[in-house]
Amino acid sequence: MSIFGNLIIAVATILYYGLEIYQWIVIIAAIISWVNPDPYNPIVRFLYAVTNPVFRPIRRLIGGRLGSIDISPLIVILAIILIQKFVITYLIEIGYKI
Repeated sequence: MSIFGNLIIAVATILYYGLEIYQWIVIIAAIISWVNPDPYNPIVRFLYAVTNPVFRPIRRLIGGRLGSIDISPLIVILAIILIQKFVITYLIEIGYKI
């Protein structure tokens, strides 16, 4: 295996874990949104600042709500899983082949 192959594997692994962390941030933000949080709390502000730029286009595209349920976090989680299973797995396979 070459240095370039190792680099591709390392980048893919970092992307995988970064997406895993972001997936948990999305889950926490979705759970917090159920309880009417204090908008001035620094943790809530951080969660909204990190997740709203991703949720906003999805909400615009599909209306964002199915009755009273916001499904944009579910769509983001599914997209993260698809990226992890297909794109990152493919990058790791390429890294091993090089």
